[in-house]
Amino acid sequence: MELTVIDIKKPDDVNLILAQSHFIKTIEDVYECLVTTVPGIKFGLAFVESSGPRLIRYSGTDDELVKLARENLMRIGAGHSLLILLKNAYPINILPRLKQVQEIAGIYCATANSCQVIVAETEKGRGILGVIDGETPLGEESEKEIKERKEFLRMIGYKK
Repeated sequence: MELTVIDIKKPDDVNLILAQSHFIKTIEDVYECLVTTVPGIKFGLAFVESSGPRLIRYSGTDDELVKLARENLMRIGAGHSLLILLKNAYPINILPRLKQVQEIAGIYCATANSCQVIVAETEKGRGILGVIDGETPLGEESEKEIKERKEFLRMIGYKK
């Protein structure tokens, strides 16, 4: 078995969701989920088939993001992997509905951070073992940071 670390390439202002899915209708069902969850959403998504013609299937509302999703999954090359790149929306807006899509088997990460994918390769193919999402902590929050966190969440309307 060979392990490889692959960086997901994306602009800083783009969020991503990396998941495992199955079945050819993944692309259409995820597309419908996204456009009906967030009006005006901009996204690109790609899915790697793991049997049959083993193609990268893709769709989206933003050509640049579709292209980036396809390129990233070609480099990752793991069967049944699904990558969604988002603009004008955040994973927190999408995840509850996305988890209800029948084909979604699991979600590796949802982030705006730089992200690395740990891929294992055997004679059979490639699989995602996990992700490195962001950087290691520098410490713990103090009372000051707790106060700032609570104020921020209320400022953006996520808490009352």
